[in-house]
Amino acid sequence: MTEATVDGSVHVRGATENNLQSVDVDIPRDAFVAFTGVSGSGKSSLAFGTLYAEAQRRYFESVAPYARRLLQQVGAPHVTEITGLPPAVALQQRRGAPSSRSSVGTITTLSNLLRMLYSRAGTYPAGAPRLEAESFSPNTPAGACRRCDGLGVIHDVTAELMVPDPSLSIREGAIAAWPGAWQGANLRSIVNGLGIDIDTPWKALTQKDRDWLLFTDEQPSVFIRPQRDRIDHSYQGKFWSARKHIMHVLSDATSQQMRERALRFTESITCPDCHGSGLRRDALAVSVAGRTIAEVNALPLSDVVALLRPVAEQAGAAAATSSASSGEATEVAVRIAADLLARIEVLLGLGLGYLSLGRRSTTLSAGEAQRLRIATQLRSGLFGVVYVLDEPSAGLHPADAEPLLDVLDRLKASGNSLFVVEHDMDVVRRADWIVDIGPGAGQHGGRVLYSGPVAGLEDVAESATGHHLFGRAEPLAHEPRPPHGWLRLRGVTRHNLSDLSVDIPLGVLTTVTGVSGSGKSTLVSQVLAEVVRRWLDVAAEEEDDAEIDVAVSDVAGLETFSRLVRVDQRPIGRTPRSNLATYTGMFDAVRKLFAATDEAKARGWGPGRFSFNVAEGRCPTCQGEGFVEVELLFLPGTYGPCPTCHGARYNPETLEVTWRDRTVADILGMTVDEAASLFADIVTASRSLETLRDVGLGYLRLGQPATELSGGEAQRIKIATELQRARRGHTLYLLDEPTAGLHPSDVALLMRQLHRLVDAGNTVVLVEHDLDAVASADWVIDLGPGGGVNGGTVVASGPPLTVAASTRSVTGPYLARRLGA
Repeated sequence: MTEATVDGSVHVRGATENNLQSVDVDIPRDAFVAFTGVSGSGKSSLAFGTLYAEAQRRYFESVAPYARRLLQQVGAPHVTEITGLPPAVALQQRRGAPSSRSSVGTITTLSNLLRMLYSRAGTYPAGAPRLEAESFSPNTPAGACRRCDGLGVIHDVTAELMVPDPSLSIREGAIAAWPGAWQGANLRSIVNGLGIDIDTPWKALTQKDRDWLLFTDEQPSVFIRPQRDRIDHSYQGKFWSARKHIMHVLSDATSQQMRERALRFTESITCPDCHGSGLRRDALAVSVAGRTIAEVNALPLSDVVALLRPVAEQAGAAAATSSASSGEATEVAVRIAADLLARIEVLLGLGLGYLSLGRRSTTLSAGEAQRLRIATQLRSGLFGVVYVLDEPSAGLHPADAEPLLDVLDRLKASGNSLFVVEHDMDVVRRADWIVDIGPGAGQHGGRVLYSGPVAGLEDVAESATGHHLFGRAEPLAHEPRPPHGWLRLRGVTRHNLSDLSVDIPLGVLTTVTGVSGSGKSTLVSQVLAEVVRRWLDVAAEEEDDAEIDVAVSDVAGLETFSRLVRVDQRPIGRTPRSNLATYTGMFDAVRKLFAATDEAKARGWGPGRFSFNVAEGRCPTCQGEGFVEVELLFLPGTYGPCPTCHGARYNPETLEVTWRDRTVADILGMTVDEAASLFADIVTASRSLETLRDVGLGYLRLGQPATELSGGEAQRIKIATELQRARRGHTLYLLDEPTAGLHPSDVALLMRQLHRLVDAGNTVVLVEHDLDAVASADWVIDLGPGGGVNGGTVVASGPPLTVAASTRSVTGPYLARRLGA
């Protein structure tokens, strides 16, 4: 590397974060730098774990100790020295925030401007006082609807849920919402004392009595006499209606189990006071361009631009004076509306015009959320900073990736540096500089294979990225299979799918494609999943999956399926106790092996002794977690290795038992690749390990906590778990962007495994943007032609070559280029 290229660079020396092997590298500033390498090679460890973490650490050092505890801190990276590093801003892939109050408007701060527009320039009813901006926010005490606290929905009981079987009598448990055991018996005695027959079937009681028992707020007391075998003394019993009992539990109970039981008798309904807006009536009486703020929040951003443009472009508005009721013709209105338009048009340029300001962040894809944050940064006016981006093209259709790259170029042109972790080779080609990490994953990676202009990577023989970037990688050759039958859906209505008819082939691998917002995830992850789930009469796997309102007028072909499996990117566990070994079931075999040793038998220990979730075998200090929380003065608590077991999870006695000279803690510390050799002759364990290697996860440690795994890794673990199961029958596998976060070489590996599921007689349907994955499918269903209200229709369907030739499909030209058609 010449002196000229080093000048104006960030210099990293001795980086050992995670799997980085004492990395030394010089990275230019004021440039678009792509960090590449196979999944797990160490790209993110260098870009985020080292460079961004060090920038954050330096920032925190400049903050007063008292204030530091209020900030979400990043740990100090393992690196000898970094010089030339400017301040950094991270834009990472994160799923929608768990808060039901977070929305597109709050993420982009557009809501602040819109509220100011309504406050200062809205049209008010005659005689109404002017409201402050916070009165137009459902997240403030001044603006939140009194009834729903600004959420737009209320939870209330229904008679149908509280009395699921009206043929039962009260004594037989007709009011399922009432508590059980003694409390339930007490309420029945009170009702009997009130003169209501508890042995009459519920449906035979008068409507007046039924409504009173379920909904009254009255709490009369009744004298209860002693009963044989029940109570031995008399007392005054107080009545609780079923609704009053449920609401009491939800507001006061500390038991999560009691709260979950109570929630079974409630349903979420739109707040009747604010009609779902979360706002008070005085705010909903104010309008701009004839629309309330609630109506504007519900419009697609493209429609908001059309609505506000006349306000922003009023001729002579600066000289106009507002009337007592309206400020729409003032300079204030023009300036605020013009600023809103400028900010929204950035979002339109990123292909997000189909989103609405009121869209909840929990419903956004990771790619959508990241593009919103990128657009916000573009308007921030910062310069001289490093933007560290985590796969900005993830979840994007190739047509949507092009305007994103234009926005990144504008950020760089504003005097900033772009450090981008990326797998999309089309994005990598646009970079000024490339830092390629590898050659493999985990312990087989962590080295800088190349750092320099993109063209120079072609000469690095051991770079997997170079093979794909310069066309040397072997394409995924695949002859499409013919369908074995069809699942036919008619009259599908959900979100932007309106009266849609679609035929899904059976016994093949189908990719559902289309631009962002075209309806792909709605069709696959919601409609298809719900229709098949109802047919199979199985419960929703996750709370988020329940109560999906799907309208389908006619379905044919469901009888083919005997099982439904959704393979998504949700974590394989919510706590560090869940890990790779426990999720796949492989750890059951390991514990049995240890229990079968002579030493364990002599001590009378079974497999349970070797579980870190059982008190007898685990470390008493950390309760089997391997780490403890460390309290720091003036700083938030952090985690460190357990001082007793030093991360082993087990007590010393348990670790005295070995199998093939290794303790159970040693096994959990091994990588999948290392364990595959050790357990090669143990069929029950080797099957799990080999399938994990087949999907490219050989670098993960068996005991790696679920909380440390990426969404893509979690999804591949689920796929591996399915591959090791020998099941009969026809299973429908639904996957949502399984290639997200994967290097092209890992995409090829994953697709081969998905085709194995089809070879076993199953049907696989995946939402996908990756053109290599789409090209290797048997069938493609392309939705569009646009996003939001401009999407939701099937524009092309057939084998990849058929869709590539379609003149209606936005995907077609990109697919044709990939297929060489």
